[in-house]
Amino acid sequence: MSNISRSLNVLLRTSRLSLQRPRAVNPVQHVFARDRFAARGMATAFERTKPHVNIANFPKGTIGHVDHGKTTLTAAITKRQSEKGMANFLEYGAIDKAPEERKRGITISSAHIEYQTENRHYAHVDCPGHADYIKNMITGAASMDGAVVVVAASDGQMPQTREHLLLARQIGIQKIVVFVNKVDAVEDPEMLELVELEMRELLTSYGFEGEETPIVFGSALCALEGRRPEIGNSKIDELLQAVDTWIPTPQRDTDKPFLMSIEEVFSISGRGTVVSGRVERGILKKDSEVEIVGGNAEPIKTKVTDIETFKKSCDESRAGDNSGLLLRGVKREDINRGMVVAVPGSVKAHTEFLVSLYVLTEAEGGRRHGFTNKYRPQMFIRTADEAAQLSWPGEDQDRTAMPGDNVEMVCTTLHPVPAEAGQRFNIREGGRTVATGLVTRVIK
Repeated sequence: MSNISRSLNVLLRTSRLSLQRPRAVNPVQHVFARDRFAARGMATAFERTKPHVNIANFPKGTIGHVDHGKTTLTAAITKRQSEKGMANFLEYGAIDKAPEERKRGITISSAHIEYQTENRHYAHVDCPGHADYIKNMITGAASMDGAVVVVAASDGQMPQTREHLLLARQIGIQKIVVFVNKVDAVEDPEMLELVELEMRELLTSYGFEGEETPIVFGSALCALEGRRPEIGNSKIDELLQAVDTWIPTPQRDTDKPFLMSIEEVFSISGRGTVVSGRVERGILKKDSEVEIVGGNAEPIKTKVTDIETFKKSCDESRAGDNSGLLLRGVKREDINRGMVVAVPGSVKAHTEFLVSLYVLTEAEGGRRHGFTNKYRPQMFIRTADEAAQLSWPGEDQDRTAMPGDNVEMVCTTLHPVPAEAGQRFNIREGGRTVATGLVTRVIK
């Protein structure tokens, strides 16, 4: 099986393996074009005529790896949909431009792509590299509604495959579509059958519906170059139809007070400070009063004077959107990644929580041995990552949380974080996820 094991690339943020905060990749910063946004009236309006769905592309390999397959597929999708008037065609070089922009010191997400099908509007996140994408997944910035897993039929399986699928489950992805790419490079049809068999087994082992998951065989390069339509364009159509039907239309939480986790912060000369991120819940209208919550400071009161999504002006930002918000009278240095934008008084920052934890086993990428009282890992919650301490509640302080255990502990963070009961998070140590958790009660 080693000769036909897969290279996995995952489509979607966007999003949540180093513990460094991702500065080279931001799945939402594109929403404000700095030069253009500096002049009012230049943005077209964002129209909501179809359900909006966020899907992810799980990358393979390391940053800078050539011929990912995922970027070719993204370009092929935009080309095919542009022929139907449902996208702007983006060539490979326009999507995979991150290395050049990094050299110029620009913090970007080079591949947050917008396109439509007959039934939906999609935000398709195609991140430049494995490490950056994983960091976004861990912090929750890449919260996606579904994903497309790209399997290179001609390559071997990447070591990160299992962690990709585990993290997809941790951030709540329920449905995955598989695209087996580069089928034109494989002459033996039995090889493709083995690819499908192994993928279905792998998906099932991580709690996905492996037997029912749509698997499409094709060549993104053929579609991009207009060759062999039977494995090119027709397979792009088949893939998008599978995404439309298999990944359910998400139910957005628009009734609760607005909340957006801040993924990136930047300034526009003469205009003010912009924060960008994915809206978790609620609806925010232009000129609304909001608070910036988190960190050591008291909540910062400000007003949202402009909103953009996909480089288009909006009168409002809604749950599920990847939006940029222009804030009045706020300094760039007063806001950090991990804070949230919220309706005044609706969210508070806290430092101590009662949490329910599942300790990952070694086979799931976790620790070989358990951890004891006052264990000090890193807590990743929403877009924040914070130093934390895990302690046993009550008098029994000599227990050990073993791999595979479900335990209740007290989590104390170094700085206040805007967390609430019911909030999911991950516990990390040494570049790996060691536990997943849920805040069950705020203590203080």
